[in-house]
Amino acid sequence: MCAVYAFMRECDDLSDEAGATRVALDDWRDQLDRVLDGGEAEHSIWPAFRDTVEQFRIPRSYLYDMIEGVTSDLSFRQPQSFQDLYQYCYRVAGVVGLTITHIFGFQNVRVLEMAEKCGIAFQLTNILRDIGEDAGLGRSYLPVELMRQYDVREEDLKKGEVSPRLHALLEDLGRRAREYYQFSRPMIEMVDRDSRSSLWALIEIYSRLYRRIEASGFEVLRARHRLPKWEKLSIVAMAVVK
Repeated sequence: MCAVYAFMRECDDLSDEAGATRVALDDWRDQLDRVLDGGEAEHSIWPAFRDTVEQFRIPRSYLYDMIEGVTSDLSFRQPQSFQDLYQYCYRVAGVVGLTITHIFGFQNVRVLEMAEKCGIAFQLTNILRDIGEDAGLGRSYLPVELMRQYDVREEDLKKGEVSPRLHALLEDLGRRAREYYQFSRPMIEMVDRDSRSSLWALIEIYSRLYRRIEASGFEVLRARHRLPKWEKLSIVAMAVVK
């Protein structure tokens, strides 16, 4: 898990640092190929990461999609449709869920579809939480087609309160996130037994965050919702005794 996190952290840093370009990410992908093909590369994470990929048989395509996901942020374009948004969420979160599920261990391949949907639910939760903050940065992950459907304009995202039109759009995205949470929850009992408490804690933390956003009436323009540290610790404690 630490090796995978280090890989993803480096991907993210390469796309976020000042003056970030696709060249650096293309070089990172070249290093990935070289290492997984048995060669050497300079970064210190590679030995542990190669061992992890080989031990848990993590498909290389997931890793390419992770890199492509963060690369897309270099030239951000608002998604036109929900399918565009889904594809973005898949690359930055769905493949993370799939990768981690290989580490958790499973026998039934149906788990993989659940893992993908779980990652999508997590990312939709992040997007809902950050709408106000993203609007302040001049970007929106709300699909253009949905904005037109609900008659939501860019200026609606910069106001101090959620309009009825915006609320309806956010409810639409929230319904999809909620359905993905419900669809993926059975996977907790389908991964290897010694991984179940960790997966339960991850899903519980994110689904509680989503429920907090929903309970607020999707008030995401004036507040950035989060779970307090004590609540996260209580979830971890419950996971330990499950």
